[in-house]
Amino acid sequence: MWSSAQTCAVLGLEGYIVEVEIDISPGLPAFNMVGLPDTAVQEAKERVRAALRNSGFEFPLRRITVNLAPADLKKAGPSYDLSIAVGILLCTGQLDPINERAIFLGELSLDGSLRHTTGILAMVSVARDQGFSTVYVPTVDAAEAALVDGVTVYPVDNLPSLIAHFLGETPISPVANNGVVPEGCTSPPGGMNLADVKGQEHAKRALEVAAAGFHNLLLNGPPGSGKTLLARCMPSILPPMTPPEALEVTKIYSVSGDLPADSPLVYRRPFRSPHYTISNAGLVGGGRNLRPGEITMSHRGVLFLDELPEFNHTALESLRQPLEDKVVTISRVTGTVTYPASFMFVAAMNPCPCGYYTDPRKECVCAPSAVSRYQKKVSGPLMDRIDVFVEVPPVEYEKLVDTGRAEDSSQARDRVQQARDRQRERFYGTGMLCNADMGPAEVWKSCHLDDATKTLLHTATQRLYLSARAFHRILKVSRTIADLDGAVDITTTHLAEALQYRSRN
Repeated sequence: MWSSAQTCAVLGLEGYIVEVEIDISPGLPAFNMVGLPDTAVQEAKERVRAALRNSGFEFPLRRITVNLAPADLKKAGPSYDLSIAVGILLCTGQLDPINERAIFLGELSLDGSLRHTTGILAMVSVARDQGFSTVYVPTVDAAEAALVDGVTVYPVDNLPSLIAHFLGETPISPVANNGVVPEGCTSPPGGMNLADVKGQEHAKRALEVAAAGFHNLLLNGPPGSGKTLLARCMPSILPPMTPPEALEVTKIYSVSGDLPADSPLVYRRPFRSPHYTISNAGLVGGGRNLRPGEITMSHRGVLFLDELPEFNHTALESLRQPLEDKVVTISRVTGTVTYPASFMFVAAMNPCPCGYYTDPRKECVCAPSAVSRYQKKVSGPLMDRIDVFVEVPPVEYEKLVDTGRAEDSSQARDRVQQARDRQRERFYGTGMLCNADMGPAEVWKSCHLDDATKTLLHTATQRLYLSARAFHRILKVSRTIADLDGAVDITTTHLAEALQYRSRN
């Protein structure tokens, strides 16, 4: 006897249709699985056996062979349980043939109930793209599956309720799915409030410029000057995600298993702040099962690296390519995957090991060679990819005791949103969202300079020894400053401010 059911696999962030073929033949009782299953998939036979028996169905005591096709695609995770159980019921005649193109997703408990399964969004998306009209998912994951248009989603509590649905005894009502709802992306932003930061007006302005154009930012200053606090204010001034951005981020968190079961959509821009002991695979991605790293988890959001020179040199250098290409490709023996990595890179560092090299009040105790060695832990090519450099001096006593409330983050966010709206209108139809996405061709198309501004740029290029990359990044930051001012063209004022944000090292 032979039967089949359809399910999905996830490799990287992409889903793939998998056909679960069941063959039951005479012989000694055995349950064999083929098709490159990992340990979690191999263990499905024990879960399926117990779930069928505890749900009141017969488990055949014969030779059972399960083939997961295509056989050359590695299968991982417990999401194949439901399709294997349905295939066995079809093969033994306990369930009549299903007259619809359906996908079955879910992990079975031993009592037959369905548990939360990761990667639902990616799997339902590929099912829709491959022409499947119906998907059956655990009830806890139904809201996530309903984010995909064009497919009927049935929430399943347990195996008996699914079979009762097919027998017409107790039909399951499908979930209403209209895709991503725009209003769902207007959740209040997270992060600290700029009003809680005393002084540091220059640094706050730099944060606003970086947020408006999605530019990379480095905060440099002595301990206790407020670098970390300023960086944690960044989410509060970033504009809310658009529906397509929210869907991209939700897909990443769904596949990685970090999407809460009670929150089917990621509303806020990610803010990731890993410790400096993080491994290269943890930062970029990879590992045995090719999981997304922190740079992918920061997609459309902020990756904050505090104490930048303390990070592993190899891990820091691995950021160079993703910062340029906005994607990261990981190749291992088990396969090759490409993850999105369009994030804002924000970092903070001390100027020397003791931290007081630039402090006007406290003397630095580091030897010149130690200062040089410490600063060289961050390579020149990585520094060249940072758009905005900000010196954060110690906060004066008068500012600390000032009881007046500074400007709220909401006011800065409004200006950032207006600048982003101008950029979105400028880049309409190009696939770009902000000034940081511009390439050299788009820079010259969008950055118009008068003669005086060109003269200033020429002088700065010669005196600061700017690389071609730094040259274009200055123009991008100038364009963002002009957008914040509502100006059509870049003026010398905009360019001069952008030049202030370049490193002098």
